[in-house]
Amino acid sequence: MLRRSSLPIGTLGTALLLLALAACNDGAPGERAAAVGAPRQCPRIADAPVKLPGGTFDMGEDDVYDEEGPVRRTTVRGFWIDPHEVTNRQFAAFVKATGYVTVAEKPVDPKQFKVPADRIPPDMLKPGSAVFTPPDFPSNRYTDWWKYVPGASWKKPYGPQGPDQVPNEPVVHLAWDDMIAYAKWAGGRIPTEAEWEYAASAGKRSKNVQPEEANSWQGAFPNYNAESDGFKGVAPVGCYKPNANGLYDMVGNVWEVTADFFRPGHDPKDSDDPKGPDEGSAYDPLNPGMPSRTVKGGSYLCAPNYCQRYRPASRQGRDPGMGTSNVGFRLVYDKAPAG
Repeated sequence: MLRRSSLPIGTLGTALLLLALAACNDGAPGERAAAVGAPRQCPRIADAPVKLPGGTFDMGEDDVYDEEGPVRRTTVRGFWIDPHEVTNRQFAAFVKATGYVTVAEKPVDPKQFKVPADRIPPDMLKPGSAVFTPPDFPSNRYTDWWKYVPGASWKKPYGPQGPDQVPNEPVVHLAWDDMIAYAKWAGGRIPTEAEWEYAASAGKRSKNVQPEEANSWQGAFPNYNAESDGFKGVAPVGCYKPNANGLYDMVGNVWEVTADFFRPGHDPKDSDDPKGPDEGSAYDPLNPGMPSRTVKGGSYLCAPNYCQRYRPASRQGRDPGMGTSNVGFRLVYDKAPAG
């Protein structure tokens, strides 16, 4: 499997375009700073998973992006789900207990780029990850927003010259293998897309309205963020009101990875505990060279002028081989978690 071949959420699509990003020495530590707007209270919230009964709901939305429809009546069985995204604090406990080293902390195999070695900038072979770095000017080019930053990882989300991770912020810069390793250790699993959207919808239909109680982008993306929601970048968990299921940040803050492979649209006939397409049937138009996983809920980068995905029904493909500074995850459980 080709790894680190594209940037999710505005996927660049090929290793050659990733090379075109050109590495930079450090990230954008200012992105973490709280905004000039009204300060948000971010109380410590519980980690105990929430039990959700099974049920039937309308999955999808058919009036925003084509890949989110058609709306289908979908049934899921009951499960437990984390009340918030997996945090740096929780991931650090896993690393301390196991000695685990993430994909972003390992050197990159040049064979994964499938181009001659002399065409690969040396910094692109160093351990690192993709960091959102806002330009000072309006731009609709992904290469103006994202940089491959050597040394960026969950420990240093903005690069080696930036600040350390904040314990109660969502952990980012993780590849699929990293998330699976954490899930196995924690006794959970990555949710299916249907489970995730059922939990996020909390009995309401998904609608294209920018939420007030979520960390999204206010202003003209990518160069002006009014920050009226209280944060310029990623926010700690618990800063915004939970949904009716008692779950925090199901939209906004960071995208969340699901277990389903990605293919545009929903199969109306696959509506009873759907698991999505198999790997051979997966297809991501923005990354056609490999199977992508489905991510849900948008992030702090979603704005009305660019990414109207701060909704339960939102979905995109995501390269499982690398992480970025705006993608995280949470777990679900098939039985009551121990402890």
